[in-house]
Amino acid sequence: MSRVMRSPTQMVMAAGLCIGLLLATGGFGGAKAALSPDPENNVRSFYATLLTTMKYGPRLGERGRYAQLAPIVQQLFDVPYMAQLAVGPSWTSLTPAQQRQIIDAFGHYIAATYAYRFDRYSGEQLQVLGEAPFSYGTLVQTRIIKSDGKPVTINYLMHQNDGRWQIADIYLDGTISQLAVQRSEFSSILHERGVEGLIAALNRKVDLLTKPS
Repeated sequence: MSRVMRSPTQMVMAAGLCIGLLLATGGFGGAKAALSPDPENNVRSFYATLLTTMKYGPRLGERGRYAQLAPIVQQLFDVPYMAQLAVGPSWTSLTPAQQRQIIDAFGHYIAATYAYRFDRYSGEQLQVLGEAPFSYGTLVQTRIIKSDGKPVTINYLMHQNDGRWQIADIYLDGTISQLAVQRSEFSSILHERGVEGLIAALNRKVDLLTKPS
């Protein structure tokens, strides 16, 4: 049977159309999944979406990966709570409009960071190991086995927000609070450039992380 040969341009356009349809119809799965009453299952849902996005990563590109991950980040992460903790004591001095801007920018930043760091699949394993009681919630313990076999521990602090289990902090290497690190960074920016400078810095990071390479 003879095959119709397509030009490289036609092949790229066809691939783009297929990915676009998958995004539009939720074909990758996970991004619109309902939250589970089980903290572990919510992290599994996030990892399933993350893994699928990685497998399509090069074809999706930076902005495509961000578009796929942003909805589940908005759903699964307690972004307002995390933004408030990252800003620290200065939060109460901000206007409601400024708080809203920081929450929006911080949510975009979380999604863009995952889209940038998990950009392709090379045999990695994303494992959910279990959960344990923790201050103010439950710690879901996970491990990422890199393509070279090296394990990386990432634990998620989950708490209940209006009856839903959401991520409230991420512990890199199992012990380093991401929010503690970000509070130090944000404090420096707030001191030097004020709240508008922090909002601009977050938006600029999102632009850089989602910029096509």
